[in-house]
Amino acid sequence: MMIFLIVVVSIETAVLAASMYYNYKFGTAMLRVQDAIEESLDTLDKRYNSISNILKVPLFYDSPEIKRAVEDIRKSREAILYVANQLTSIQEEEEESGSSEKSS
Repeated sequence: MMIFLIVVVSIETAVLAASMYYNYKFGTAMLRVQDAIEESLDTLDKRYNSISNILKVPLFYDSPEIKRAVEDIRKSREAILYVANQLTSIQEEEEESGSSEKSS
C-alpha cells in the first residue's frame, strides 16, 4: 500500500512540475503579446494623428489623382481607427472579466 502511495505522489509531482512549466511558458508568451499590442496601439495612435493633420490641409488642386490619394489616406485613417478600437475593446473586455472574477 505504501508503494502505491509513493507512486501516486510521484506521478502527481511530475504532472504538477509539467503544469508549472507550461503555465510559466504560456504566461510569458501572453505578456510578450500584451507588450506588442500596447506598442502597436502607440504606433497606430501616432500614425492616426499624423494622417489627421495631413487631411486638415485644404486641397488647392482639382486633379482626380490627388483627390483619389486623399480619399485613400482618409480610408487608411479609418482603418487604423478600426484596428485600434478592436484591440482596445478586446483589452477592455479582458479587464472587465478580470475585475468581475476578482469580486466574485
